[in-house]
Parts: sequence; structure tokens; C-alpha cells
Amino acid sequence: MKPTSTPAPLVVLGSGLAAYTLVREWRRHDRETPLVIVTADDGAGYYKPNLSNALSKQQTADDLVQTTVEAAAEQFQAQILTHTDVTAIDTVTRTLQLSQGQPLTWGRLVLAMGAEPLQPPLEGNALDRIQRVNDRQDFAAFQQALGGHSRVTIMGAGLIGCEFANDLASAGYQVDVAAPSESLLTGLVPSAVGDALQAELEKLGVRFHLGPLASRVDQADDGGLSVSLTNGQQLRTEVVLSAVGLAPRIRLAREAGLAVHKGIVVNRNLQSSQADIYALGDCAEIDGLNPMYILPLTMAARALAKTLAGEPTAVNWPAMPVTVKTPACPVVACPPRGDGAWQIEGSGANLAAVCRRGDDVLGFALCGDRIKERNTWLKAVPPLLAT
Repeated sequence: MKPTSTPAPLVVLGSGLAAYTLVREWRRHDRETPLVIVTADDGAGYYKPNLSNALSKQQTADDLVQTTVEAAAEQFQAQILTHTDVTAIDTVTRTLQLSQGQPLTWGRLVLAMGAEPLQPPLEGNALDRIQRVNDRQDFAAFQQALGGHSRVTIMGAGLIGCEFANDLASAGYQVDVAAPSESLLTGLVPSAVGDALQAELEKLGVRFHLGPLASRVDQADDGGLSVSLTNGQQLRTEVVLSAVGLAPRIRLAREAGLAVHKGIVVNRNLQSSQADIYALGDCAEIDGLNPMYILPLTMAARALAKTLAGEPTAVNWPAMPVTVKTPACPVVACPPRGDGAWQIEGSGANLAAVCRRGDDVLGFALCGDRIKERNTWLKAVPPLLAT
């Protein structure tokens, strides 16, 4: 009797929420196929959104770990290669070139590499002291940089910048936020909701400098830092956090000849332009969409798990809200796709903004006490990606 050969493994690049959600779901369908996970970090499982509200809870990077790499390897029946970079994808030989060890052969490959912080065009002699928090290791470095200091300047007034501003202020830090936008959460909510959030964060002591760009970060005479704005203003601070946005990690895919645009271009089954290579999460682009939020990531991971287990399943995204974790003024938003007119109801920090085109509801943004209306408005918004 001929011995049965071991199938080539499913290889997953990344160990973030997208990767671990996928393999958890996939293992429910397939307990036999070998699995290899390649990650540049330590492979510990954690919930990334917790990074931006850990300081006020006095949590460290280690406190955020939910699953050790050893436990993940056992749970998922996986070989996990930690602290390993992939330097190239060879689509002809179906191998990955690694920063250490021999090339790795894959049967099917999933790219779940996430996104990386955008680098704003800055000058100055202290650019190496700018902090960016995109993973647990970054958070550990940020927490270390905060040690013994009290003044923090955040560049960026989007979701991450606002969440960190709230968290830092609640933890007792003096916080300045500089951003070129005229209001907070631009692109996610109308200005009225952004202004309501700003007013509540100002009550916590957060100071906003909206309109001018940050142009320089320099070492100050007292050992601190100086952030120069394009309007001539200088912010004296001790720690600088850049939160100006994320860009999908697409370099490896592009160099391997895969179709890329904003992200790695995939079809509704999350398959790339190359057979047996898939992309998932913040690095993937489906029908021109690249929503870097938890709900779409989770739903896509579940669909891909079925596809990889032999049950082709297209991604369908209903209307999905984005929750902004700013306890000073909670915000829930479902940004409209397309142009409409915003109608604002309420006062102070308690607003309901609904975007309409005629009788159709295109999106909404709620803050304060009005977030309890979330499910009501969600039912009226068209799906993000329908069958």
C-alpha cells in the first residue's frame, strides 16, 4: 500500500486579529491540513482595539495578552515562526523566502499582514523620538517613552488620535492634539459630531490645534521636544505620538506580481490575482473597499475559513458601525457611501446625525446618549457589500 503523502501546509503571514480569527474558524472545519503561521513579532494573541484605552486602566503591553504563542500553537495545531520576516514570495515555486531558516513551501497562502503607520513629511533633529502605536510591541515602547513624563502631543485627530487623547487625558497626562483638519474624525462623522467630541475632550484638558500641519519635531533645550506647526506655533512637549493614519502592507504582494491598488486586490472569495494566494484584513481590498475595522475583518475571516475548507463562500458585508472608544463622548458611526445631506438632531454632546438622499438613509453618526439609537438607524442603511 502506497504511503499517503503529507499535503503542503496552509501558510498564514501575520498573527494579528485577522490571522488568528481565520485559523480559529478554519480549524473547526479542517483538523488535518498542516498549518504554519509566520509572524514578525512574538505571536501572542491580543485584541488590538485595547491598545488605545489601556493607559487609563493602568495596563501594560503584557497585560493585554489574551493567548500566549505556545497556547495558540497548541489550540490551532500550528507551527508558529516568530520574529521572522518574509523577504519574498515566489509564486512559481510556491515558496517564501524568510529572514531566517530555509525557504518555506506553501500549498495555499493567506496574506494577513495588516497595515503600517503613515509617515508624515516632517523635518527636525528628533524624528527618531516620534512614537507610533500599531501593535503591542509599539505600545510597550510608547509606555516606556511616557515614563516620568506628563506632556504628550498627538499628531492626528482621526479615530486613533482621538481615542489616545481621551485615554491619555484620563490617565492624567497633559495632551495637545495637532491636525490639519478643521474638526475631529473627518471622513467618519460630520463636523457637528466632531465638534461635540472636541468640546467634551477639552473638558478633560485636551488642547486642540486644528488647521495647521506639524512640520518639525526637534529636541528642546530642556531635553523635551518641540513640535513646530506651519502657522508658526511651537508646542513644547515630552512625548510625540503620530496617529495620522495607516496604509495597507502591499509591498510583498506587489513584488510577487499580485494585483494591488489601495490594498491587495482580491475577489469576493478573498482570492488574489494569483491562484491559491488570498488576502485578509487591513491589507486586502475587495471591490475597491478597504475598511480597516473589526467587524468587516471578522466577517471576512469567517467566509475565508469556509472557502479554504472546501466550501467557497463570498464575503457579504451588511452596514457595519464603527465605534469610537472615547468615553468622554462615545461615538458610533456608519459613514455614507455617496453624497447626501446631513440632518442633525439634538444638542450638546448628544447628537444624532443622519445622511439622506431623498428618502434614502445613506449613513449616520451618533454621539453621547444618542448612541442607543444605533440599531434603529443601522437597519435603514444599505449593505456595504451585498450579494
